[in-house]
Amino acid sequence: MRKHNSFIISWIVLCFVLCTPFLLSAAEKNNGLSSGQTVYVPAYSHIYSGNRERPFMLTITLSIRNIDPNHYLTISQINYYETQGKLLKRHIDKPFNLKPLESLRYVIPESDKGGGSGANFVVKWHSDKLLNPPIIESIMIGARNQQGISFTSRGKVIHTTN
Repeated sequence: MRKHNSFIISWIVLCFVLCTPFLLSAAEKNNGLSSGQTVYVPAYSHIYSGNRERPFMLTITLSIRNIDPNHYLTISQINYYETQGKLLKRHIDKPFNLKPLESLRYVIPESDKGGGSGANFVVKWHSDKLLNPPIIESIMIGARNQQGISFTSRGKVIHTTN
């Protein structure tokens, strides 16, 4: 019986060791490097406050930072959507390169109420090399009377092209 159990345990360990490399995601296989992604970035043109759920208007800044010190990346899409998923604005007409360690921003002013509390951006980027994926986040800030609020929201990869 002990011999049989040892054989089964050995077989399970061997299967795990042999199969684990096939279960890793592309990012894990490439040490976190990527050659392209589609990134969903939550944003908020307003949040609600008080018992009456009054809207507190916010300015949104979309920040895209190429954190790779050696390689360009190409931004091919920056779209801004409202709460119900309707496209509000395409921020670029044609792809452009972001140099190593370069950053860019797009601002949705506080007066733009279109996005709502469920606004978001979808950003697509790619490269012909494996590189450190960019940091893509939204920063919201607003002030009313003597009250101010600010917070950030990090993008979430929804598709990887490698």
